[in-house]
Amino acid sequence: MQVTFHWVRVQTFCYATERQDLIEDTLKELLGDIEFEEEITESEHGNTMMILETRITKQREFTYLFSKLGDDVLDYILDDIDNRVDEDDMFYLRLDKQKAVQGIYEVAHHGDVISIFGKVQAHPARKDVAVKVLEEFLQAIRSPPSARS
Repeated sequence: MQVTFHWVRVQTFCYATERQDLIEDTLKELLGDIEFEEEITESEHGNTMMILETRITKQREFTYLFSKLGDDVLDYILDDIDNRVDEDDMFYLRLDKQKAVQGIYEVAHHGDVISIFGKVQAHPARKDVAVKVLEEFLQAIRSPPSARS
């Protein structure tokens, strides 16, 4: 399997009202044994919050992350792939953070999310090539139809 991404960045915010250890455990479950950076900042309302972020660069890390998402999310990405990859070969996905804490990975369309974005490795660097690379990668890690219920 060819390398799918140059890099993928995973980022979320931990607000003062949330348990940071729970958010960290959620990221570790999603990413495996990966270190992430913590940055304390203020929200637009002046509340303290923590930005938790990591950047992964190895194919086995990409495979682990996307495999954890499950077939429903992978199918969603495949069905919406033209909207998930831009003209600069960047891939974007947002997961519902509160559901992820519960071990459920679901695409989100609101603000309380785990952001996953990365540069697809496409040669030549064109959107159609990036889409093809990503489609092949996602199809390769999906469960076979007979394994789904």
